[in-house]
Amino acid sequence: MVDGNGSLVVVGTGIRTVGHLTGDAIAWIKASEKVFYVIADLVAERVIKDLSPTAESLAVLYGEGKPRMETYHAMVDRILDSVRSGQRTCVVLYGHPGVFALPGHIAIERARDEGYTAMMLPSVSAEDCLIADLGIDPGLHGLQSYEATHFVLVRKRIDPTTPLVLWQIGSFGDVTYRREGAGNQKLPLLVARLLEEYPPDHVVTIYEAAIYVGTAPRIERLRLSKLVEARLTTASTLYIPAARKSRIDPATAAWLGFEPTER
Repeated sequence: MVDGNGSLVVVGTGIRTVGHLTGDAIAWIKASEKVFYVIADLVAERVIKDLSPTAESLAVLYGEGKPRMETYHAMVDRILDSVRSGQRTCVVLYGHPGVFALPGHIAIERARDEGYTAMMLPSVSAEDCLIADLGIDPGLHGLQSYEATHFVLVRKRIDPTTPLVLWQIGSFGDVTYRREGAGNQKLPLLVARLLEEYPPDHVVTIYEAAIYVGTAPRIERLRLSKLVEARLTTASTLYIPAARKSRIDPATAAWLGFEPTER
């Protein structure tokens, strides 16, 4: 181990800070000598500042049209500077700190490579909220989950018997930071890929988790062919239910003693 007491813990606020912020996360924020945060709303910022008045936002490193990876590496550099200086460092990220939050993963990996203690604590993600709000049980039929641009770039295989979740559809085709999202200009490419496997009238859902207590999530259902006309934001997620039922393999079912029915 390196000399000094520098360490790193990465925690999440959950989607609704009031209610989702765990006791472990609160304890680490209070106990840390340096706290950084990247969060999505003023309520969460106020909570963090109450727990650690000197907490510093890393969101200032974003720039309109600036490549996101450039920003992420700048964030990691700031975090590691604090750890190397010997401070107990805590990074607070919106939602689950390991879900669509690359700086936390990079910072932990680099800190460990340099001999520092570094860990991540779990929290509530947008996927957890989606499962609850849409009434989905991944244990029944499984769940496919991809970032939308990556999904198209690598032509991921689609199993139309299994529900599909596509993240960041409001930023589809854009690797830069844009506060209002990328718009729908490139979205026809995503829709065309999906139409290879699903019929145009297949009903899909645009989902956005509620970030404040007492507010409702956005659950907007529409035909797949109409997705290019939809209003999208940086928080928009696309849920696509299965297009057809799967069938149990008769030989395997017989061996296991199951009835070969559809599921």
